[in-house]
Amino acid sequence: MNGTMKTAVMTGIGKMGYEQRPIPVPGQGEVLVKLEYVGICGSDMHYYETGAIGDYVVKPPFVLGHEPGGTVVEVGPGVTHLKVGDRVALEPGKTCGHCEFCRQGKYNLCPDVVFFATPPVDGVFQEYVAHEAALCFKLPDSVSTLEGALMEPLAVGFHAANQGGAHIGQTAVVMGSGCIGLVSMMALKAEGVSKVIVVDIMEKRLEKALELGADAVINGRDGNVPEKILELTEGKGCDLVIETAGTEITTRQAVDAVKKGGVIVLVGYSKTGEMTLPMSKILDKELRLETVFRYRHIYPMAIDAVAAGKVNLKGLVTHVFSFDSIQEAMDQSVKDKMNIVKAVVKISGEEQK
Repeated sequence: MNGTMKTAVMTGIGKMGYEQRPIPVPGQGEVLVKLEYVGICGSDMHYYETGAIGDYVVKPPFVLGHEPGGTVVEVGPGVTHLKVGDRVALEPGKTCGHCEFCRQGKYNLCPDVVFFATPPVDGVFQEYVAHEAALCFKLPDSVSTLEGALMEPLAVGFHAANQGGAHIGQTAVVMGSGCIGLVSMMALKAEGVSKVIVVDIMEKRLEKALELGADAVINGRDGNVPEKILELTEGKGCDLVIETAGTEITTRQAVDAVKKGGVIVLVGYSKTGEMTLPMSKILDKELRLETVFRYRHIYPMAIDAVAAGKVNLKGLVTHVFSFDSIQEAMDQSVKDKMNIVKAVVKISGEEQK
């Protein structure tokens, strides 16, 4: 496909603009996807606000966005499992396939991963992208490209649930009810966890958690969180905690609330990258600490869960911005976290209902 495409670029801290760039040509084993929806992730907001995350520094002009869904419009050489017209969710990280981690199936730990919107690799706030066909997952007729764009955060939630060994009969607590907290809650419910309690300090986000299937919520401003969890579990404590808030306070609360022999899965990144934890209590309770870095082998599971009606991804979305309003989309996502739980950018395609 010849021609140019509209591309939204970060031109500086807190500044967005547009460029015309050539439409990419799919190479061997690739497909060209016309993008329809791209989610706005917390990392996008952080790059937009500060220009860096740890050692990853943005050098403008830079393209944000790594949560895409769209439709195949061209198929490159060697691709047999996809055709023009297929609607797909794109897994954003291409790995080397040869290192020890890739060979072990832990490809999310590959040191040579090329991941959308992780400097210096551009993201996908643009009209088209050429991507490895093996990382483009066909969506069933019942699953929209809006939901396809949200498979990326949902994959994080399922990976967290899997790392914690989630199963029926358990009581779990999710610390934080932002996007990742909510998809973690829905993943836990989809995997059969009997009771899921969500903790946050924003009432509107807790209301969203209840709407999406949480069994109970706790506002952290209203008292002692571990005590409230003990009350809700008849004094037993919970079996599993997924910590998505990334704060020392909530992680300490997790240690106090989980029962002996329980599991805490750490998902949220702290602002400083460090925290002090009560290790004597962790040792005395023989707790198991697990961590999450992105996901691996999760997209088929996530797509199946949405198709089966076990996860309500559309209900997660609180705001949809047009591609022409990318500056507003980023500004509002950064400034109005009280009300914006999950925002997506509509690049093209039909409206989702």
